[in-house]
Amino acid sequence: MPKVGMEPKRRADVVNATLICISRHGIDGMTLDKVAEYADCSKGVVTYYFKNKDNLIIEAFKSFLAYYGLKIQSEIQKTMTAEEMIDVTLKHILPPYSDDRQKTINVSELDGIERMFIPHEDQAKLFLQFFSKAVLDRNLQEVVSKSYLEDLHGIARIFDYGNMSGQMRVDDSKSAAYGLLAMVVGLSFFRVANIPPLNNEDNRYICEDYVGRLIKG
Repeated sequence: MPKVGMEPKRRADVVNATLICISRHGIDGMTLDKVAEYADCSKGVVTYYFKNKDNLIIEAFKSFLAYYGLKIQSEIQKTMTAEEMIDVTLKHILPPYSDDRQKTINVSELDGIERMFIPHEDQAKLFLQFFSKAVLDRNLQEVVSKSYLEDLHGIARIFDYGNMSGQMRVDDSKSAAYGLLAMVVGLSFFRVANIPPLNNEDNRYICEDYVGRLIKG
């Protein structure tokens, strides 16, 4: 059993270690022993919190998806325009290409949201691993469904705000949010599959063009 007072940190360390392990070895190659090694703890600590591999995968997936929402919420300000809010959202759910492999995965809020980070390459690997596993796993499907429904609701609220403030012209905010998120998911799969973007541009411009058409003037 972990020392008293160390529970939140140990739990966070295990989740971070799980994501690192999955990004390097895949879900099938991830074992509780490897996770314990990456977390610098005993296998007993891992099973104390998460019981087994299946539970650990679900909790790691939840933390992976929650990471994006937390980063977005921390950066969106009430003084922003609707377009700026969407820019912040896209920056995190479809981040620009970057070479940040030297940085370490950290999805823990314990040290502050500003220190949470997932390198670009690891995001792609984790996206592929989790979503391919979710195709046949009902529990993971439920995690995806809950996360995407929250994303849709959040994006639709930004579009509603854009309409109300006169910054946008959106006939149906829910449909517009659905379309934007569908683009993000599709482009994410294109990235993972190494399908090169048109004209050597970052494929984020497709989403940006879509949003641009909703802005008045």
